[in-house]
Amino acid sequence: MTILGLDCAGKTAGVAIYQEDALLYEARLCAGFTHSETLLCLCQDALHACRLSPDDISLFAVTAGPGSFTGLRIGLAVVKGLAFCNETPCAGVSTLEALAFCAPPAGSCLCALDARRGEVYHAAFSLGPDGPARLWADGHAPAQSIVAQAKQLPGPLWLVGDGAHLMLQALAGQRTDDVFILGESARCSAAVGVCLAARHAVPQNAESLSPQYLRLSQAERERKEKLAKLNNTEPDKTERKLV
Repeated sequence: MTILGLDCAGKTAGVAIYQEDALLYEARLCAGFTHSETLLCLCQDALHACRLSPDDISLFAVTAGPGSFTGLRIGLAVVKGLAFCNETPCAGVSTLEALAFCAPPAGSCLCALDARRGEVYHAAFSLGPDGPARLWADGHAPAQSIVAQAKQLPGPLWLVGDGAHLMLQALAGQRTDDVFILGESARCSAAVGVCLAARHAVPQNAESLSPQYLRLSQAERERKEKLAKLNNTEPDKTERKLV
């Protein structure tokens, strides 16, 4: 099986090609360009370097969430476009699970993505030679609020994802002897993890691929806040009649 995996859930766009039990190619780009500008180019370069075409791909895989609302939609659109021609099977995988496949195979890992405002998308996995096993479901919460859960995870505890530093700060002084944070290049690389996670996913057709959001988008949150303020400040009907 030849898998092409895409990761564009965050600032970095990544692509990997995994064939049978070998990683053929992996590249990522974080140069400030939008994923809509770079993702197809990354795919083209990957296929060219491996002397493959979209017809040779057995499974297209992509991060389906959590992550950037725009990034997730771009990644899903690219995979749909590549897969539709030959009706190639697809797999949408958890961004957090993809990160767990990039962690060392010992102890446990806490995967955290920076969701802004001190909050993280999070999930935990136990690690072993057969790959990560999920300990809790993908969630969204302030980093400080999941410290109690994190303290119970078996050691060594690896922190991965671009929100790892937030969890390290939250754990400061509470668990330090067996908590490790990977280097930036290792903890934020998920394209190969997408391929590995996809091997355990149930294939689906391109049309059924959809993003898995854990919260409202920023625009929806701001609209909700504005409506709440308007409702709180609007005079009631009795006051309007008396004016």
